[in-house]
Amino acid sequence: MKKIKPIALSGFVLGAFAIGGVSLVAITHATVDTRIADNQYQAMKGKLETILPAGHSDNDPLRDSIVVNAQELLGTDITQVYRVRKGKEPVALVLEPVVPDGYAGPIKLLVSVMRDGSLGGVRILSHHETPGLGDKIEEQKSDWVYTFEGKSLSNPTLEKWGVKRDGGEFDQFTGATITPRAIVNTVKNTLIYVQRQGDALFAPKVADTPTPVEQERG
Repeated sequence: MKKIKPIALSGFVLGAFAIGGVSLVAITHATVDTRIADNQYQAMKGKLETILPAGHSDNDPLRDSIVVNAQELLGTDITQVYRVRKGKEPVALVLEPVVPDGYAGPIKLLVSVMRDGSLGGVRILSHHETPGLGDKIEEQKSDWVYTFEGKSLSNPTLEKWGVKRDGGEFDQFTGATITPRAIVNTVKNTLIYVQRQGDALFAPKVADTPTPVEQERG
């Protein structure tokens, strides 16, 4: 049997190390990605639980969702909608509308709407508002965002869906009116969108077809 030349042997060893290294990096990367995805899932699940009545659902809204297109009302061309059910019966919808005209840029919201049209709650997912002023929209900074709970298009009446400076019912912040005004308007528009769409948003997804996209104009 011929002896393996030293150069060939070295090449074989280096190749083996290279393959092993690449495989290790790939496995590590996949593990980290999985952990990040799981952390994001758990964080979002926790947020949903804070704006939904306890014990009122038996499905996983994060795995029962669709995307819709209603930019004029929801502030973005693609909006995620999570469907909440109990015993296959519709309970609530949770949407991720975007406030396009915040003082310092877009503000992403999480809004739950119960089947009777009332708000289960509103939370802020992301924003770039000024610390000490506009950032009071965060639940950690003030209880302002809690004032939406239980509100609907009839409570207050539609003309009262605004900040007090504009004759509405909702408070604004001292030195910062633009941010709360924009959020109130987007939450109102979210309620309008859900009222118009109704139970159609709970329709089952059809296998092997694109995710349903609802077109809404005005």
